[in-house]
Amino acid sequence: MGDTPHNDQGQGSTAAAAQQAAQEPAPDTPEAIIAALRAEAAEFKDKLLRAHAEVDNIRKRSEREKEETAKYAVTRLARDIVNVGDNFQRAIDAVPAGAAELDPALKSFLEGVTMTERELLNVLERHGIRRIQPLNEPFNPHLHQAVMEIQRSDVPAGTIVQVFQAGFLIEDRVLRPAMVAVAKGGPKAAPEGSGTPEPANENPPPG
Repeated sequence: MGDTPHNDQGQGSTAAAAQQAAQEPAPDTPEAIIAALRAEAAEFKDKLLRAHAEVDNIRKRSEREKEETAKYAVTRLARDIVNVGDNFQRAIDAVPAGAAELDPALKSFLEGVTMTERELLNVLERHGIRRIQPLNEPFNPHLHQAVMEIQRSDVPAGTIVQVFQAGFLIEDRVLRPAMVAVAKGGPKAAPEGSGTPEPANENPPPG
């Protein structure tokens, strides 16, 4: 009597195994071989698609790096050139207002310097390098470097009121930020797209 449950369990396991074996094709049958080949083909197809995707990613990354290199390869040279080009502006600024009109030689010299500076800027622009002259524009920390603040009540706070050194962009990157003085004490700058600047609060609430 005690052995009966054991025999029933063994018979049940044998029946389940036989049923599973009947459902699965034998290893050497054509059906089993075809199923194995299909599984192997699907695996190879997946690997091939992954390899194609990886190669495409490498190609795109290489093209981006090549484009970046072409754009910014002259960065160091361009920075040196614009630093030298500052001397043209210094020479122009050194001539007192109206002095060139009184001295033909000085006038000719000033015209030559101005023409040379203009040609240099044109050459730089052909290579994707543009000068930033942000006078009277709102201060932008991504493009400008504020070296001082000037008390001004006639312009919105944060307006650039003096440019000590022009800045330059190379393509979409800052080659050199413009060194500027920024107004303070005036009305708040108007939000973008609005009309007049917001007047400054002369009696701010106690902090």
